[in-house]
Amino acid sequence: MRDKQNERWRTYEPFYVELGDKKVADIIVTNHARARWADRVDSEKTDYADIANFLWQCLKQGRIAPYYRNEQDVYMIDEDLIFVAEFVVSDKDVDLLGNPLHKMIVVTFLGRMSVTMELRDLKTYYSWLRHSRRMTLIKNNRKRR
Repeated sequence: MRDKQNERWRTYEPFYVELGDKKVADIIVTNHARARWADRVDSEKTDYADIANFLWQCLKQGRIAPYYRNEQDVYMIDEDLIFVAEFVVSDKDVDLLGNPLHKMIVVTFLGRMSVTMELRDLKTYYSWLRHSRRMTLIKNNRKRR
């Protein structure tokens, strides 16, 4: 998802946006992320282009921030919408100095903190999910015996 317009003829406008130490030149939305977007974020604009355009605008406006300071895979938009992304070095895109640019692959959307209160602390939320799933499996195993 790149900006296609230049203000003046023969001017260089950077087509990447910095997010932390990454220079994002392209956004890829997975099928799983699209399905989660439709379920948890917006049920009307569910096209890949709509989602990528929304993320690109948020990147340009500086509205995306890491969820945790040390981890590089969970991000939030406007301190509400949480998503998981991976970064891959682009094989064909470089900046003017020859440094590699990155593709942001959106893996999934976890949801909005304003709707799902458990998302306020992801580590506790994931440990609760693991514990509850394990207990369900143990309970089902007992029923089979």
